[in-house]
Amino acid sequence: MAAPRSFLLSAGGLTLEVLTAGASVRRLVVDDGDGPVDVVLGHADPATYATGGGYHGATVGRFTNRLAGGRFTLDGHEYRVPANDGANALHGGPEGWDARDWEVLEESPTRVVLGLTSPDGDQGLPGEVVARASYEVSADTVTLRHHATTDAPTLLGMTNHAYVDLDRGGGAAGHTLEVAASAYTPVGPDLLPTGELAPVAGTPFDLRSPRLLADVLATEDEQLARGGGLDHNLVLDGRGLRRAARLVGAGGRWLELSTDRPGLQVYTGAHFDGTVTGLDGRPLDRYAGVALEAQGFPDAPHHPGFPSAVLRPGEEFTATTVWRLGRD
Repeated sequence: MAAPRSFLLSAGGLTLEVLTAGASVRRLVVDDGDGPVDVVLGHADPATYATGGGYHGATVGRFTNRLAGGRFTLDGHEYRVPANDGANALHGGPEGWDARDWEVLEESPTRVVLGLTSPDGDQGLPGEVVARASYEVSADTVTLRHHATTDAPTLLGMTNHAYVDLDRGGGAAGHTLEVAASAYTPVGPDLLPTGELAPVAGTPFDLRSPRLLADVLATEDEQLARGGGLDHNLVLDGRGLRRAARLVGAGGRWLELSTDRPGLQVYTGAHFDGTVTGLDGRPLDRYAGVALEAQGFPDAPHHPGFPSAVLRPGEEFTATTVWRLGRD
């Protein structure tokens, strides 16, 4: 693969760097009066995004999150996605959209639109899918839009997998998180959902009021032990584009996430072990950042009560996520 192209989008106090590799966010620099601060985790070498990016800031698909056994049945036919998470498929398989070099469709100082054609049979999934991912910045917001169509019934889910650290090296634990979700999807030992929609009340997943993540992570709970911390889908309240989450750093810098998707995967980065070096030269250790992935539900094809992830010819997959940033 050729070296990925890079785009710097700027408006007001925000600068966003987007790469064609994985349609990825590499940097989100905020200048809110205390000097420029990069609030997402990025790789020092842009080529890493295509060879082993770990989903940092990437557009993931064709199906987001986990798929049990890498198998599903659609219209009476069984399809298999290669396993890349134990016996299961994760984020579209071992060569998902995060590992592709996307085509530049539009570009301006504040907006870039990237496109990808995923052929029939890609990672075992049926149908040719034409996808777009766009990023647009204004004075205090970044707007992400995902769009896809297909020529045959298939599974489709897209999200962005940026890791956020609003404190420039402070990690997840010092952040306070609020999520508008009254239920979550519990997981088994393999982190696949059980199919239950469980109330968050009385659990570590009750983030309806702001909670310090250090306190959440210190809670003795079987679900947290399975995920090495938070690695769970929260069932968002309401419908349409609405505020879903508010993440606040120890220094008062905050990010509000709005989305029209039904779920939000909150992942506190248990896998970071110091072997990956960030853009600032520091090793990324456990809980280095927080991923807030607006999404459909994990393993949806195996749970009829979950929102469908099937996309059919003549339909359009659309999703909007907005990051609004500020400082108290």
